[in-house]
Amino acid sequence: MFPFVQEAMRQIIQPSQLRWIGFSHFEADECGSVNEWLQVAPSAQVLGTEAAVRVNIADFASRTPRALTKDEVLQAGKHRFRMIPTTHLPHGWEAGMLFEEISQTLFCSDLFHQNGDIEPVTHASVIERAREVLLANQTGPLRDYMPYTIKTEHYLHDLALLKPKVLTTQHGSTFVGHGTQALDELALIIKEV
Repeated sequence: MFPFVQEAMRQIIQPSQLRWIGFSHFEADECGSVNEWLQVAPSAQVLGTEAAVRVNIADFASRTPRALTKDEVLQAGKHRFRMIPTTHLPHGWEAGMLFEEISQTLFCSDLFHQNGDIEPVTHASVIERAREVLLANQTGPLRDYMPYTIKTEHYLHDLALLKPKVLTTQHGSTFVGHGTQALDELALIIKEV
């Protein structure tokens, strides 16, 4: 998929101008092409949570990564990205999310995962679509796709307190709207499922 994503990116920015490469947790669909990106972006640095950098990224990436500590803010031009570690949410004990403070955008990884050929951006609720994915993954190879731990509700509550206006999703439509309400609703669904 790298060539297709790279070509799409060229519509926004030249890949060689990338400065930061980040992802929420260590999985092939999140970071499998990181070294290809590093080849086309000579000034880019990979970043992740402290746990992700220590356990996975430092060994995997072809260039030294940067670990962001809890609540550390990365200034990137006019953007301010805050690191929010979220152990096992959506999955992976080294998981974390970035919150862009200026636009109030939460890069929320696989939270609100949606299947199918859907619109890239929506103002309509994505809760039912996310519920369908969680229910579909109750059995089979993706069972416990999004584990519910003693910290899940706490993490989702803390994310809701950020009052995001945009929720970007790794798989599915980006939601523009009342992010606090969506995160509170998702907390109930994950607990229920």
